Amino acid sequence: MEIRGERECKSCGRQWSYFETGSVSCPYCGSMKSVGVGDRKQHTSSAATLDLSPHRAAVSDTSIRDAAPELKADLRDYIRKIGFIHGGDLRPLSDEVLVVYELLHAVDIVARSNRPTDDEQFYVLELLRGADDGDRLAPGDVPDSMTDARGLAYAEAVDDYRRDLSTWLDENPDPEVRKTLGSLSNYVKRAEALEGAMPLDESETLVLAVRDIHTSIVDDDLDALASARDRLASLL
Repeated sequence: MEIRGERECKSCGRQWSYFETGSVSCPYCGSMKSVGVGDRKQHTSSAATLDLSPHRAAVSDTSIRDAAPELKADLRDYIRKIGFIHGGDLRPLSDEVLVVYELLHAVDIVARSNRPTDDEQFYVLELLRGADDGDRLAPGDVPDSMTDARGLAYAEAVDDYRRDLSTWLDENPDPEVRKTLGSLSNYVKRAEALEGAMPLDESETLVLAVRDIHTSIVDDDLDALASARDRLASLL
């Protein structure tokens, strides 16, 4: 959506960035009376923060299964608030976002399993430990039984990114990027239809292709766009 990124308080007259606070309340005097000023810009992100320390404590005190309901609820809430257009600027697909999507799928699998393996539980704990800082585990650290969880998580993250990118292109037309986005959409649909059943190197390639597309846009780099196309072609 397009919104005015600057707010002006009608009580104290001070201004602040809505893009940064995500609130119409004045951060200086607390008044709810404010108006938008300046030009409208595309904006899909919110001022969401992620603090998983309570869930790490819960897992230590109980178990992954017992802690799963509240953990998954917080992860879903955070994902709903994630956006990739900030004040008209397109942001990259970060490791933090990928870890959050992966953790949601991984903890769901372990919580529903009658007898989760030690490797699966350790994997969830490692994701939980590093998600706040975007510590993404290397493909070699993913248990075989969690390969599909990573594949589906990455496909969903990429699909959400693709939607915001498509929105961004409405205001910033680029026929070549739009064409590449069509190839990306085809692969994401295939990955989701397979419920993430893909080799780990393919899910990694999907992420790298999206990051190449972002680089091609922000740096006006045709080589990066060509790299994205080559990566996607290798997946089909």
